[in-house]
Amino acid sequence: MTATPRASLSSLEAPALPAPSTPAVPVHRAGRWIDHWDPEDAVFWRGGGRSIARRNLTLSVYAEFLGFCVWALWSVVVPQLPAAGFDLTLDQQFWLIAVPSLVGATLRIPYTFAVPVFGGRNWTVVSALLLLVPALALTWAVSDPQRSFGVLLACAALAGFGGGNFASSMTNISFFFPEAEKGKALGLNAAGGNLGTGVVQLLVPAVIAVGASVHLERAGLAFVPLALLAAVLAWRGMDNLTGVRSDFRSFAAATRNPHTWVISFLYIGTFGSFIGYSGAFPTLLKTQFPEVSTSIAFLGALVGALTRPLGGMVADRLGGARVTIASFAVLAVGALGAVTGLRLHSFWLFFAAFMVLFTGAGVGNGATYRMIPAVFRAGVSGPDRLAAARKSAAGCIGIAGAVGAYGGFLIPRGFAMAKEAYGSLVPALWVFVAAYLVMATLTYAVYARRGAALAAEKV
Repeated sequence: MTATPRASLSSLEAPALPAPSTPAVPVHRAGRWIDHWDPEDAVFWRGGGRSIARRNLTLSVYAEFLGFCVWALWSVVVPQLPAAGFDLTLDQQFWLIAVPSLVGATLRIPYTFAVPVFGGRNWTVVSALLLLVPALALTWAVSDPQRSFGVLLACAALAGFGGGNFASSMTNISFFFPEAEKGKALGLNAAGGNLGTGVVQLLVPAVIAVGASVHLERAGLAFVPLALLAAVLAWRGMDNLTGVRSDFRSFAAATRNPHTWVISFLYIGTFGSFIGYSGAFPTLLKTQFPEVSTSIAFLGALVGALTRPLGGMVADRLGGARVTIASFAVLAVGALGAVTGLRLHSFWLFFAAFMVLFTGAGVGNGATYRMIPAVFRAGVSGPDRLAAARKSAAGCIGIAGAVGAYGGFLIPRGFAMAKEAYGSLVPALWVFVAAYLVMATLTYAVYARRGAALAAEKV
């Protein structure tokens, strides 16, 4: 009789359980928090991740668009203040235009880190409600022509809350999308926000002019329900992601990389030109060509916003450095055209020159941003080093976005100082031409010159 083999001890042990894995669908919990977000997992992405990411992107675009609108409100109101009874010098008017950019640029760094601390959905609600502060402050400030310049300046500074929204919105959306779709998503988010500058300059003049006289307070009141709507939509439709942390090490690493500061300097010339000229353009038209309506001033910001995606697409084919150099050349030509327009007192030449300036700034925005991941990825190999490079690039994007926005302060103040010292805006434009040539030369020397370390990478 054959003996039945005895089961070994190991065969009686419970079978090993599979290691826990990321769920195939997003897992929600209270407060609209989502656990285990993994957009790089194709099954997870198709199982609901894509639709959630797109919904958050859509609502984020609206909130950021509104932020840019509020950020640019004073650019619309300031040219109307003298007619409403406010006794302001041109220098004071340019201060009111410039200070929102100064505050907005400064707020971009803390806004970047707010998303990991509070959650993207929660911070979008907070940042939308914060827009009520500058909107109501403007409404109160312009209701009495006896308000002092200091009071007006403080109220204008509050509009900087709108400028900070860009940083938190871009940070939040970057967490939702996989690497393959992140560039497109961030481009749509940025372009949607930039459009707010042109739209507010198009619609607000019509809103304040309805009726027998100009009602400047409506410029602020119009955004109260819109800000409340943005907060409600974010509260009901957006999501927070768990596991998102502020990467201070990567941010610190970006500050130690010299390319961060080179690109930030270049971004002053591209995005700084866009936001600076957008703010100043209506006042420039009003003061230099009072015989012409400023109702078409919105076209400048609109052109700058619409050409930003074009700059990114062309840079993908030709390289960001080449397109950035070309954009600085276009900016220099536009500034020279504006000089000629002022000297001949030709409105249409001046206007056309500014359309060239806005085109160069818009294309340069997209091209310069496209350079960032390419610069930090150049010469890096291995998954760990590539991951570190991507994180440093993200830190550079945050820093460049903040530093570049200071151009929105420098350009209006440059016009004001030139007018004060020389009685003309022309010297400021010559300084801008020189700055664009320096920036083009720096881009060529560091990123495009034959023999330069990064030239072979087609940054």
